[in-house]
Amino acid sequence: MACDLCTLLAASDDPSIIWRDDALAIVAVDEPGYPGFTRVVWNDHVKEMTDLQPADRERVMRAVWAVEVALRDVLAPHKVNVASFGNMTPHVHWHVIPRHADDAHFPNPTWGARQRDASPAAIAVRTALLPELHAAITERMNESD
Repeated sequence: MACDLCTLLAASDDPSIIWRDDALAIVAVDEPGYPGFTRVVWNDHVKEMTDLQPADRERVMRAVWAVEVALRDVLAPHKVNVASFGNMTPHVHWHVIPRHADDAHFPNPTWGARQRDASPAAIAVRTALLPELHAAITERMNESD
């Protein structure tokens, strides 16, 4: 069975890859209504955080926190959701999702019941900030090397 994350990570020119090194990648997720939705993905097939060595676990979480800080600085969300899912994907990966009080699902999770129609104008403003966000993520990751 093909692995979607392996396919993505194998593409050296995929524009959704914001930053990468030999261990992990930071990927912009194209989730309509949620500009700034990001994943931190371990490059190799590793199912659980506890399958990683402690230093590698810390490396993953430093990346997650760097993404969260960049999201807060650039997009100023009401809240940031951080979660590790991936029941069908054999890669440790974390979802880092900026949440705004006016997003379609707030205060529910993004997969929960829709609460309202999101404002196209608000989404457009946040989408326009994505280049700045991606630069901020890259800067924070390069500082942590």
